[in-house]
Amino acid sequence: MNIDGIGALVTGGASGLGKATAQRLLSLGAKVTIVDLPTSGGQGVADAMGSNATFFAADVTDGEQMQAAVEMAGKFAPLRATVHCAGRGHTMRVLDREGQPGSLEAFAGVIQTNLIGSFNVLRLSAAAMARNEPAEEDRGVIIMTASVAAFEGQIGQIPYASSKAGIVGMTIVAARDLASKSIRVCTIAPGIFDTPLLARLSEDVRASLGRSVPHPSRLGKPEEFALMATQIIENPVLNGETIRLDGALRMPPR
Repeated sequence: MNIDGIGALVTGGASGLGKATAQRLLSLGAKVTIVDLPTSGGQGVADAMGSNATFFAADVTDGEQMQAAVEMAGKFAPLRATVHCAGRGHTMRVLDREGQPGSLEAFAGVIQTNLIGSFNVLRLSAAAMARNEPAEEDRGVIIMTASVAAFEGQIGQIPYASSKAGIVGMTIVAARDLASKSIRVCTIAPGIFDTPLLARLSEDVRASLGRSVPHPSRLGKPEEFALMATQIIENPVLNGETIRLDGALRMPPR
């Protein structure tokens, strides 16, 4: 699909992978609606990106808020691309150091944000795209974000890894389900990327993490995630696939 002139929605677009994706979509001519929490600073980010970027404050787990965001995205041009980057992590073990069971509330909270939120964005975006006239072969493309933790979750990542594995599981099913509507669905599973979360770590720790990647032995750049997202949109036969973007990294248990 040609990106020039389409409407696009990017969740988690105020920083990191989402921000880089919004910037790349804009550079290719899309009209982009950035969705993030009210506390994210997303309005300032959108203002700095120019007149083709709009910010909409919403929680991806809230049906009414996300429906309004999708409607906003479709006001500027038909919504044909959604890149869902919003999510969160939480460190937790099955049993804590005292042998007590991990918090069910904490586990459910990560599932709610990462997995339920992904389905919410998926279903609402698909409903809007299904009303489009086909552009080339597609009515729309939806890209979700998993993680290499979906495949090799480390100790302490059980809620995060579980939520991301759920996204991987949704991908082929959603692609098959929406094929009759000419809507493609893919997922990107990034490895270790240079995001604001990692920016809090010391330079030595960041360098060590980079060296753990076989090649290239460095942290991934948000712009490289954005490049992958736009390549998926542009390539009409990429569908139903989870693409690892990790430099051949395979995470150790710890």
